Amino acid sequence: MIALAIALAAAAQQEPPVDPDVAARIAAMTPAEKAEQLQSKVKASSPDLPAYDYWNEALHGLARNGVATVFPQAIGLAATWDAPLMERVGTVISTEARARYNALPGRDRKRYQGLAIWSPNINIFRDPRWGRGQETYGEDPLLTGTMAVGFVRGLQGPDPKQPRVIATPKHLAAHSGPEAGRDSFSVQTSPYDVEATYLPAFRRALTEGRAQSVMCAYNAIHGVPACAADWMLNQRVRKDWGFTGFVVSDCDAISNIAHYQRYARDDAAGSAAAINAGMDLNCGTGFAALDRAMAEGLTDAATVDRALGRVLSARKRLGDAFGTKSRWDAISPRAVGTPAHRALALEAAGKSIVLLENRGVLPLRKGARIAVIGPNADSLDTLEANYHGTAADPVTPLAGLSKRFAVTYAQGASLAEGVPVVVPQTAFGEGLAAAVYRDPGFTGTSLATLRHRTIDFDWNRAPPVKGLAEDRYGVRWTGTIAAEGAGEHLLRIDIPRCWDACTGHDAVRLWIDGKPVITDGGDGKSVEARHVFTDTAPHDFRLELAHTGEDEGIRLTWVAPAEAQRARAVAAAQGADAVVAFVGLSPAVEGEALQIEVPGFSGGDRTDIALPAAQQALLEAVKASGKPLVVVLLSGSAVAMEWAKTHADAVIAAWYPGEAGGTAIAEMLDGSVNPSGRLPVTFYARTRDLPAFVDYNMRERTYRYFSGTPLWGFGHGRSYTRFDYGAVTALAAIRAGEPLTVTARLTNAGDRAGEEVVQAYLIAPDSLNRIGSFNDPVLRHSLVGFQRIALQPGKSGEVRFTLDPRALSTVDVAGDRAVRAGAYRLFVGGGQPGMAAGQEVRFTIAGEQGLPK
Repeated sequence: MIALAIALAAAAQQEPPVDPDVAARIAAMTPAEKAEQLQSKVKASSPDLPAYDYWNEALHGLARNGVATVFPQAIGLAATWDAPLMERVGTVISTEARARYNALPGRDRKRYQGLAIWSPNINIFRDPRWGRGQETYGEDPLLTGTMAVGFVRGLQGPDPKQPRVIATPKHLAAHSGPEAGRDSFSVQTSPYDVEATYLPAFRRALTEGRAQSVMCAYNAIHGVPACAADWMLNQRVRKDWGFTGFVVSDCDAISNIAHYQRYARDDAAGSAAAINAGMDLNCGTGFAALDRAMAEGLTDAATVDRALGRVLSARKRLGDAFGTKSRWDAISPRAVGTPAHRALALEAAGKSIVLLENRGVLPLRKGARIAVIGPNADSLDTLEANYHGTAADPVTPLAGLSKRFAVTYAQGASLAEGVPVVVPQTAFGEGLAAAVYRDPGFTGTSLATLRHRTIDFDWNRAPPVKGLAEDRYGVRWTGTIAAEGAGEHLLRIDIPRCWDACTGHDAVRLWIDGKPVITDGGDGKSVEARHVFTDTAPHDFRLELAHTGEDEGIRLTWVAPAEAQRARAVAAAQGADAVVAFVGLSPAVEGEALQIEVPGFSGGDRTDIALPAAQQALLEAVKASGKPLVVVLLSGSAVAMEWAKTHADAVIAAWYPGEAGGTAIAEMLDGSVNPSGRLPVTFYARTRDLPAFVDYNMRERTYRYFSGTPLWGFGHGRSYTRFDYGAVTALAAIRAGEPLTVTARLTNAGDRAGEEVVQAYLIAPDSLNRIGSFNDPVLRHSLVGFQRIALQPGKSGEVRFTLDPRALSTVDVAGDRAVRAGAYRLFVGGGQPGMAAGQEVRFTIAGEQGLPK
């Protein structure tokens, strides 16, 4: 009877029939066992259904499970505007996930060792203040959706019946901050914005990318939690889009339904509301109450069995359960960080770099004397960003430039007021000796002695020496430390702490001149201290790390006297041919639910989008030296840099560029690589240009609705060459429902080979651009296509866009999408209309055709 109920429920949802092995196993389960199997961490149910943890991450590389290839952060990948590249990146990531999985045959997997990948994040980056915007593909629905399709296809592979991994686009839907209150926040948004902005990328990822899973968000929409929204999960996602995979909740979102959102009285009622609405797998433990929900009649066995069918069928497709095998079992455990994978990380980093301004100073002469300054010049976290793996051989900007130029380095500033940065290599003289012990108590002789120039390490499931246990070793650094200037320094030992099911925390001890400065036994309460240096001479230094659990690495950071740091940077500039300043943000100040409250930053979000004052003062000081100034922004989001746009000789956005970031930046600066990245977000001039952060109305947000003048617009990016556009051709008239084919010819009119990102923007009739009343969005134009083309100097090429009815459609105030009659314009060029070279073509559409949701 239970198997019959599963089959009937599947038929009602137009789902494929449940596999007989899965149906039989479900039929044998008790209600409590069913509840257990619908949580992210499950116990073994039988020998052929082993214990499993569904939670794995791979936003821009396999995350949190040791060494992996680290690609540019997602926002940087978006800046490549290269969907085929995204598929190649996804293929590498899923190959490394399989390699790690295949290295543990027959064993229960811990978190981050499974094959359900909770990526990509395809929320619309509607406001640069959101700290997690770095995880997204930017502010545009088409760019986001297209990049997501490439990434999902790469992750899952060519065979939906045997995916390499299962991709999980997240967080459905209308989820983009603020981080504070995200567990209970209710989004108030219009039917127009839902259809025009918040859902298109998810639709594309599920209908074209064929993602086999999707994650629902923490937030509510009009008071209904996203994970309990029948209109979205059962109706839109399953009925309208034909999705047959499983829906997973964001972590602890099910418990939030009762405990934060007050939408249900307890976990049983909250679990029932979610599973009845079409949510299948709970990240967390809220679904432990599902058996009680069934007993109380809040949901029924058929609904629970349907969810189980979806989830367990996915495990069988992956070859993880029911005695099945996978074609991907042959991937070698050694297929991690291969030369080909590292080369792709470098290619992606190079294509992600956006040249914002260049007043003739770039490219720099090879071998030139360069002053490298700034708090982001030599920091690991600005390479790896968040949700990352451990880079095997990371190249910071300082390291990359030092291989191509004659470099003098000075840190110059902290990130922001009160925010520590890594103690620079200039403080440690000839470097530090790092003795590594098997015993965290430092007994016996050391296993190895390494040389380190800084203490800035990501050792998450990746010990510093091969052969060590992941969770037990000791490291002792010895050498000297010298201050930037006499005065008080805040010294802090940052240890990314294990936060769930931890077996212990690392203890650290720091001595200067033989006197204890920091002693922390693992509780994290005594990891910083103020220390006064009376001079800039070297002082005896010793630091010990006792690693006894799953903490993830160590960074020695400081806040040094600001004037002394700037003075060192100015001195470096005066002896150089040019200054390259690495400024911006870091994952220490922008990210997910951070514990930070300093001027400009709150809880992982920003309260001010300007470059922090300490860094701005640094730029102005070195510019006064009279030397050419190149500003390189490392960040996960747009930063308002009005001064730099006006006064710097060149400005570059390099994002968080991944393990090969330093090499890619150096290759771009010396002209070995011609920059070709384009902005996936608008760079606004100032914070007051933005609406209230909590307002989810799209009026005056993103390039599509912003009526002001940005610093740099979405789609902007310069090259070392110039592309000239010829005529754009298209039919002068089509009927609603017909596609439109557009061709454009362009020529590389410069003297360097280069790649152009050709962009197509639809400009609808004025009568269709104003949505509702004066308070509603006014649509300016929308990206409807883009392609990369590589051309040698003097050569020409042609690009072709075939715009389907959805690309030519508009959305009305009721949220209905249709192709509508009128006179349209299409701009094709190197950026937005009015902001870049290009050509326009006009055409008309006759009639009207409604389109499905």
